[in-house]
Amino acid sequence: MKLGFFAAIAAVALGACAQSENYDVIIRGGVVYDGTGAPGIVADIAIDGDRIAAVGDLGRAHAEKEIDAAGKAVAPGFINMLSWAVDDLVADGRSLGDISQGVTLEVFGEGFSWGPLTDAMKADMAAQQGDIKYDIEWTTLGEYLEFLERKGVSANVASFVGATTARIHEIGYDNRPASEEELASMQELVRNAMREGAMGVGSSLIYAPANFASTQELKALVAAAAEFDGMYISHIRSEAGKFLEAVDELIDIARATGAPAEIYHFKASGRPNWDKLDQAIARIEAAREEGLAITTDMYAYPASSTGLDAAMPLWVQEGGTEAWIERLKDPETRARVAEEMRDPNVDFENRIEHAGGADGVLLVGFKNPALRKYQGMTLGEVARERGTPPEETAIDLVIEDGTRVQVVYFVMSEENIAKKIKLPFMSFGSDGGSMAPEGVFLNQSTHPRAYGNFARIFAKYVRDDKTISIEDAVRRLTLLPATNLKLKDRGKLAEGYFADIVVFDPATIADNATFENPHQLSTGVSEVFVNGALTIENGEHTGVKAGRVVRGPGWTGRTGAEGL
Repeated sequence: MKLGFFAAIAAVALGACAQSENYDVIIRGGVVYDGTGAPGIVADIAIDGDRIAAVGDLGRAHAEKEIDAAGKAVAPGFINMLSWAVDDLVADGRSLGDISQGVTLEVFGEGFSWGPLTDAMKADMAAQQGDIKYDIEWTTLGEYLEFLERKGVSANVASFVGATTARIHEIGYDNRPASEEELASMQELVRNAMREGAMGVGSSLIYAPANFASTQELKALVAAAAEFDGMYISHIRSEAGKFLEAVDELIDIARATGAPAEIYHFKASGRPNWDKLDQAIARIEAAREEGLAITTDMYAYPASSTGLDAAMPLWVQEGGTEAWIERLKDPETRARVAEEMRDPNVDFENRIEHAGGADGVLLVGFKNPALRKYQGMTLGEVARERGTPPEETAIDLVIEDGTRVQVVYFVMSEENIAKKIKLPFMSFGSDGGSMAPEGVFLNQSTHPRAYGNFARIFAKYVRDDKTISIEDAVRRLTLLPATNLKLKDRGKLAEGYFADIVVFDPATIADNATFENPHQLSTGVSEVFVNGALTIENGEHTGVKAGRVVRGPGWTGRTGAEGL
């Protein structure tokens, strides 16, 4: 009896001691969604240094800074599974478009990665730079990520190594199989990138030269990543006519290599293909029942965004951008390309057709200032203004701009978007940059997903449409992708985890960007911490850039090719 009494006294004393501790930061009284999918609970969160020190009722504990989160949601920082902020963060490390939505980790590498590079690849990248220009001071993927960290970025950064990048490194832009020696070299590039901390291998198979890779070539690269517990992630070979076959290819690669595999921006593209979505989901669920780790990610909009290259045959694009444009200047080649673009039965992904024609294609990005008057117009409108057929107009714009020209294709159904958002294995990625509504970024238009993808999940699909619960949305923006990526101590609000934390108001969070006016920041996120550093306070950026390189499971503690 006495023992029980003294034990109770000791417990009270220990509790009082804990209650009087001092921390760097305490976030008080918010509804905490820890990332596991559990319902929110009212609790306090303490931060010391870059880590979460405590979660619970912290009572009389003290901190140098306290945040009143009463009436707000507190969640782990959101993970952008498909970011194209590779140039944006060089120009502006604040990552304002994404950090203002609570994104604390940008994951790159959809087919192309910013390393490993040859001197020729560096020259090509420099030649293709638009308004954002910079010296390419790195060679390997790890060196690029460390370049960003040294320069200063507000969000953490990570990357897959691009299957396309490895192919260009060894083969160039030719449409041919890799030789045994070339494939072995490509595998070693993947292994080196994995040792530097890459998450795995990423591919983008509707584009040239990525499409030139066989399934066997992809299996070889993914097998090399799997040696380091890396995953495979892919813009699959078709999202339209051969959508189901492309899903099967990804599952086959996962089965053959033992690697987890994820489908980038999972979608059925074009009205004739919308009803294939259920069959694709059934294939994925069957593979998961088999024990394969197949997952997906998506952005929450009915339109995609890529270039006019996604509306032209792949054969004309062999050899790279300059060779493609030179071929388009040849009258006979041009006539053949235009004819194939009009033919609904050709064997390539024609996004103009998927968008229902040229009026479903919005022009958003030009390198040539003389063409920027067309930004915000549809391809159909420009074709009518110029008095040329849409196919000829698209060819002319590519030639005149010297780039693939960035466009938005309206190719998806809202019904399918809601169906996909309900999938328990679905993560989210913007497939966009992370810009600021100012300066160099205003020279181009963009897709609203670059400013609103993550806020939109909570505004439309949680609050307005009630498609999913807030706790499930948080799980699939945090712990689910962190687990898929095999990240250590990220994606969850728990003691010892990195203090990547977002505080937002579920009643007011809103995506404000539209297709007509995309350069508008989201609102409703009041605070964001990255590695314990307060980066957004009262909805405003503090100027802090505490982002770090986040590395995959193969990280050896070294960067660069030397010694690998």
